Amino acid sequence: MRTSPNRLIATVFGAVYLLVGLLGFFVTSGTGFFATKGATLIIFDVNPLHNVIHLAIGAALLYSGMNGVTAAKSVNTTIGGVYLLVGILGLFLVGTSLNIIALNGADNVLHLASAVLLLGVALSQDKATVATARA
Repeated sequence: MRTSPNRLIATVFGAVYLLVGLLGFFVTSGTGFFATKGATLIIFDVNPLHNVIHLAIGAALLYSGMNGVTAAKSVNTTIGGVYLLVGILGLFLVGTSLNIIALNGADNVLHLASAVLLLGVALSQDKATVATARA
């Protein structure tokens, strides 16, 4: 992991998203599973569905970070792409009935920043390692 930026970022992001998912359940007591207005965790709005998504993403990132460069690079690319989409769509969903994961402006910024970091590392790092693994 020390020599792979993809494994490092997947592991760190995975641990952080798992922690955020767990902490979210402490503040969402009494909040509807699909509530469009969530409870506040620091500056982010979360509902139970949002917490479950954070747990799933955190688990995928952590697992891939622990299991090799190719897995980490693939998961970083996939989750980075999904976060890019969620960050852009979130700009239009806040304040609507379609906002089933209780997004707010801070969530959108975090999702876009996560997308930039995950995609940036996935697409620019560990090229030689992945090419060697395919050979």
